[in-house]
Amino acid sequence: MNDSPAPATLTTAPRVRFAPSPTGFFHVGSARTALYNWLYAEANGGTFILRIEDTDEERGRQEWLDGIIEALHWLSLEPFEGPYRQSERQGLYEQALSRLFEEGWLYGCNCSRDEVVERTRHNKIPGYDGKCRDLGLPREGNALRFRIPTGGTTTVHDLVRGDVEFPHDAMEDFVVAKSNGNPLFILANVVDDIDMNMTHVIRGEDLLPSTPKGILLWQALEGSGACLPAFAHLPMLVNEKRQKLSKRRDPVSLDTFREQGFLPEAMVNYLALLGWSDPQGRELLSRAELVGSFSIDRVNHAPAFFDVAKLTHMNGEHIRALDAERFAGVALDWLRTADVPWEWADFDMGLFSGMVPLVIERVTTLGEVVPMVDFLFTKNVVFDEDSLERVRRETAAAAVLRQARSRYETCAWSAGELHQVTQEIAEAEGMKLGRAQAPVRVAITGRRVGPPLFDSMALLARDVVLSRLDALIAVLGS
Repeated sequence: MNDSPAPATLTTAPRVRFAPSPTGFFHVGSARTALYNWLYAEANGGTFILRIEDTDEERGRQEWLDGIIEALHWLSLEPFEGPYRQSERQGLYEQALSRLFEEGWLYGCNCSRDEVVERTRHNKIPGYDGKCRDLGLPREGNALRFRIPTGGTTTVHDLVRGDVEFPHDAMEDFVVAKSNGNPLFILANVVDDIDMNMTHVIRGEDLLPSTPKGILLWQALEGSGACLPAFAHLPMLVNEKRQKLSKRRDPVSLDTFREQGFLPEAMVNYLALLGWSDPQGRELLSRAELVGSFSIDRVNHAPAFFDVAKLTHMNGEHIRALDAERFAGVALDWLRTADVPWEWADFDMGLFSGMVPLVIERVTTLGEVVPMVDFLFTKNVVFDEDSLERVRRETAAAAVLRQARSRYETCAWSAGELHQVTQEIAEAEGMKLGRAQAPVRVAITGRRVGPPLFDSMALLARDVVLSRLDALIAVLGS
């Protein structure tokens, strides 16, 4: 066991797994890992397995587990098998611990973390110093440590990084079970990977340092000639400062983007490009195109910048790729879960459908749909304070509004006619159309910016438009 053999050539369909811990919200990095496993399985006719690492009873919560399941469902990364829960597989871990202890691979240790830190404070090599290695302490009531072989190295044959060597002299005897008998994830993962016949372990590079430990455990359980899975450690995700994404300072919760109205297909597309590149150089890819192009050998090891601006742009491109009917359905589904400023009893599907062509070209997230359409369904327009103040400062605003009120009452009710009438009002006041239509827009929508004004007005009933002009005229008069 002084080195690890390269994984055997794959002769069967691959079996891969995504094994998250339900100890926090679902991270975009976890989503990327799940996606790469799913894509590899889909591209190679394999099996994608969901396995929940819930051996940490103190930190695990059902709500986090539910969040994992919901996130994978939203991304359409449904597992082919699972979810399996490690908390329901304790018998397998107990058998492995007993066997490894009896064969001398494990030994009991009663050192506390503080004792180890204090005792090894000045050691050249950090970590556990092997104090209990030869004391013969019993298994019961003690933590169990794995006995690292003396001398030699363990090599991780990584599909992304190549061969990575770990000298045994620089590795500490690591803990595989707590003093209460509960196994740690390193032991549980290896036992499960063996039991479930995993052919590939595709995960984040932060887990690379634990991989040689897993290989040693695998060989202890299966023999020195054990057929190991192929390992692929994915590049780290970093922010604009090239720092590892942090839950405390960076937007990394998948739910955050979901709540803002990002499309799952856009998120999948973007996550796929964080470390992998399409052989044809394409960036906007459908799920089918991703499956058809994905391969591990095109994954690189350089840190990948999680660029929210690029994700937002890509989301806008995916929105514009939808036909009007699909966009209306997607937007409506999202709006029904969002905090909207109207009563649903006042919602008019006809008005909403009419606005779709005006909105779809102007939004990058579904969250931006709300201020584009809210004025259609609110009985009383709420004026944006800054927009209202700008109207107050425009000396001709009241005159424009009064003329518009008069002319709109009798003109033909179409976007083209409304545009023409407003153009004539602007010329009569000696101003450009944009300046003249600004107070009209505020009267109708409550804001100075929004969808095309005259198309929007044409969708509304004439009496609604006139009453809104009256309302702003009254505000200016007061």
